[in-house]
Amino acid sequence: MNNQINLKFNTDLALLSNVLSWFEQINQPPIPNQQIWWQCQTLLIEGFTNIVEHGHRNLPRETPIEITVLRSNEHIEIHILSQSEDFDLEKQLQATSALEENHQERGRGLKIMAAIADKLSYERTADNRYCLFIYKYY
Repeated sequence: MNNQINLKFNTDLALLSNVLSWFEQINQPPIPNQQIWWQCQTLLIEGFTNIVEHGHRNLPRETPIEITVLRSNEHIEIHILSQSEDFDLEKQLQATSALEENHQERGRGLKIMAAIADKLSYERTADNRYCLFIYKYY
């Protein structure tokens, strides 16, 4: 089985519930392990939120964020394409406090994503956008 869904969203956190509703369609038939599905939702929420709050913070609200999700029999891939600026994901992860040491209300998204995802990367694409790539086995 290979399913793929694609959609573009504006740079707006108010659309987060729409993003999650859209994401639900990839969970048909449902992933057998409900905890894995919850983790996939968390990865999408954290990735989208980070792009909106950090990557697109100085861009117009109309700037699109394109999300592609691919589901196979054993994994889900999430690609979040944006107009963000370059940043070193590994360096940022090393500079961020460990989850158990970070008591701030904000600033834990990348660490949460790194802890849950089986693969996580942030790279420039051929069309000069950036892709936050998230891979989760189930």
